[in-house]
Amino acid sequence: MALLPILEFPDPRLRKIAVDVVNINDEVRTLAKDMLETMYDAPGIGLAASQVNVHQRIIVIDVSEDGDKPRVLINPTWEPLGEDKQSYQEGCLSVPEFYDDIERYSQIQLSAFDENGEAISEQAEGLFAICIQHELDHLNGKLFVDYLSRLKRERIRKKLEKKHRDDIKDALYEAQAKAKMDAQA
Repeated sequence: MALLPILEFPDPRLRKIAVDVVNINDEVRTLAKDMLETMYDAPGIGLAASQVNVHQRIIVIDVSEDGDKPRVLINPTWEPLGEDKQSYQEGCLSVPEFYDDIERYSQIQLSAFDENGEAISEQAEGLFAICIQHELDHLNGKLFVDYLSRLKRERIRKKLEKKHRDDIKDALYEAQAKAKMDAQA
């Protein structure tokens, strides 16, 4: 298994719409395992393949309290069950350190395939339903910040762009310092 790099907002690759998985094979299962390892390491409770720059309709989720009930959902779709919605404080591995209340359907009907190609059809509610909706948004090129006001979204974008610039400067400085030390050795 391998940790995968997670794309961060405002990376334009996060806006790409994912395509259906045609063949659930060992390559797809390996990707799902790598995504789970990446999600747990981050740490998070959900991850879409789009977030690791693989634009296929695959999500992984684990909303269990102990983080020991991973779910792999391939080609997932959902429909609302009723009109009831709930507001939930959401965050995102692609928008690190930012959280806001987002309103989503309370109960949904999930359809998908698991990593063995078995069909899944179940009702989801609570955090599991919220997480499914959040991750499927990623597969459709949408982020939770798209639900926020333009002002909030711009503020987050600017802070993350500055963080990325600072990270690049730090990495460059470290590389130069290492090169200097290597030259002296």
